[in-house]
Amino acid sequence: MSRVAPASHLHDVSTVEDVLALVREHGGRITSSRRILLEALFAGPEHQTAEELATVVQTRAPDVALSTVYRNLEELERLGVLVHSHLGHGPATYHLAAGAHCHFVCQECGAAVEAPDELFTGLARSARTHFGFEIDPHHFAVLGRCAACCAADGG
Repeated sequence: MSRVAPASHLHDVSTVEDVLALVREHGGRITSSRRILLEALFAGPEHQTAEELATVVQTRAPDVALSTVYRNLEELERLGVLVHSHLGHGPATYHLAAGAHCHFVCQECGAAVEAPDELFTGLARSARTHFGFEIDPHHFAVLGRCAACCAADGG
């Protein structure tokens, strides 16, 4: 299992060039596939799967393999530029660390709701105090039922 940057080491980068400078700082190479991937991350929807990102990259560079996209995503996550989340039962989605947030996902209709990090402050503090464990609330979604589905059932 790869090591990703803890939440306290996420980088707030606002441009592709900011990320490329960070990659250089850490001894990484600037490749055309990495640049195209970053452009897709900055220009696309907030949550994208590796496969969706690969499709975008491959429209501009057809010879870039899915494995290359995964390696780049892993490296960018290790640097604290990206985070990935598991929103329910689908594949992991990736988004820029600067926009990292927690999620509630309805198990009934699949709606995803962004939740402010402050909701998890008490849980994070309790986990650290009682178990010596630091949670990453951005990684997994909290599953339940949305307001619309509860209302439809009279709940």
